[in-house]
Amino acid sequence: MPRLDPNDIKFRDAGHGYDIFGLNPRTVAAATRIAGLLYDHYFRVTSHGAHHIPAGGSAILAANHSGTLPLDAAMLYIDVLTHTDPPRVPRALLDVFVPRFPFVGAFFARVGGVGGTRRNCRRLLQDGELIMVFPEGAPGIAKTFNHRYELQPWRVGHAELAIEYRVPVIPVAIIGAEEQWPLIARIDRFKVFGAPYLPIPATPLPLPAHYHIHYGEPIALHEDYSRPDPDDPEIVAAAAARVESAVQVLIERGLRERKGIFR
Repeated sequence: MPRLDPNDIKFRDAGHGYDIFGLNPRTVAAATRIAGLLYDHYFRVTSHGAHHIPAGGSAILAANHSGTLPLDAAMLYIDVLTHTDPPRVPRALLDVFVPRFPFVGAFFARVGGVGGTRRNCRRLLQDGELIMVFPEGAPGIAKTFNHRYELQPWRVGHAELAIEYRVPVIPVAIIGAEEQWPLIARIDRFKVFGAPYLPIPATPLPLPAHYHIHYGEPIALHEDYSRPDPDDPEIVAAAAARVESAVQVLIERGLRERKGIFR
């Protein structure tokens, strides 16, 4: 990936080099240089349909989740930065336990991560940001190898936000992460800083699976549902199911088209 210039990264400076959530362009550029090595040379990410990423304005990227640790989120993050001009920083919504980890929570904030509260999401969408969500949540990355590419219960918050704030949802399928670090077991009783489990992977390091990231056409849920509809659980569930179905179709297509796990 090309070297990012911090001056090319657009953000709402709160007056001290950070936005209100803690994003800092210099940290983004530095982190991208390091993660870019994994993106280019280890996982060798191939992007498909990146033209569906909006060049500007609010939108929600909704992707499948896997891989024991959220390396898939990092690769999607780099892919978005690589394929937008000027580069857009996708604002990853973090599970509530992530900011509790010392240093890790602060780092995620510096590169654009945001706690996934309704108030934070509202502010991001009002500011025209690109949100990155994984509706499977922690159960997605906790899948064992024999359940790879099986979507876990699909949370509906992204659909509710899309309808309420009238923004498109871009379905995303990440192929390769399901094989990168097979999970053979987990210890659910071992909880540190609120993390839901302790993973036990099959290998000491992730395997160099070839990533393929597939973007689908934007889904305009807000054109089919009116503003009061987010208050209707059945409507929201149906809207979220449409996004889940679109991601599933992309997963199936990606699995058919790839030539192998490592190439």
